[in-house]
Amino acid sequence: MIKYPSPEIGIIGGTGVYDVDLLSNSRKVKISTPYGSPSDLITIGEYKRRIVAFIPRHGKGHLLPPHKINSRANIWAMKSLGISRIIAPSAVGSLQDMYRPGDIVLPDQFIDFTKNRNYSFFDGNQVCHVSCADPFCSEMNSIVYQISKNLGFRTHNKGTYICIEGPRFSTRGESRYYKEVVHGDIIGMTLIPECILALEQQICYLSIATVTDYDVWSERPVSSSEIIEVLNKNAEKIRKLVSALLPEIPKTRKECLCYNALENALV
Repeated sequence: MIKYPSPEIGIIGGTGVYDVDLLSNSRKVKISTPYGSPSDLITIGEYKRRIVAFIPRHGKGHLLPPHKINSRANIWAMKSLGISRIIAPSAVGSLQDMYRPGDIVLPDQFIDFTKNRNYSFFDGNQVCHVSCADPFCSEMNSIVYQISKNLGFRTHNKGTYICIEGPRFSTRGESRYYKEVVHGDIIGMTLIPECILALEQQICYLSIATVTDYDVWSERPVSSSEIIEVLNKNAEKIRKLVSALLPEIPKTRKECLCYNALENALV
């Protein structure tokens, strides 16, 4: 029995976003799930009268590599707390010149190149073919895009996210393939299956991708120190963006179909 206020908004923190110091009256809770342990304890707190739950995707200290993240446990834990909307920051590389380091991208599509992950809650007894035609919450994307522009951040409200297995980075040949043949815009390792599982739980999912560097298709040499510098700047942007976004998220879901994602999906 949950004995604290039920959170309505969940944040799954990505690389560089390991805590939520903006939350007041916060406490950590341990959630057990049928799928094993989530990435870490979940922090529940309040921000401007909104109850928020936060979990670091890679765990405390960034100990979990992308291919070992237990996304089913993370999403199941969020759903069990009553979460109806998830904000999911992540760090990505760029596959196109127009997506520059430091930019924020709100992807509207993904292409899945992962290989060995648990992609669904429906593994037996009932079959589900959830539609991923529009995998991200259109209402949340629209709200955060306007807020990001108002904050003066260079932001793209469309983009195709190429998700690879990891933990290794791409070869130059792979990177050129993703750019020139597949026509991806950004590349990362954590979006899948997280956004699919959220859809299966009928949770609105917002991906906020921040570009750290150009992927290896580019001949621009990039050092680790440069990436870390951009990563730190991006983390500060995410904090400002999320703090402005949380009070603006509607309490009722009327402008998207995420709440009804399983209609006609169950066999």
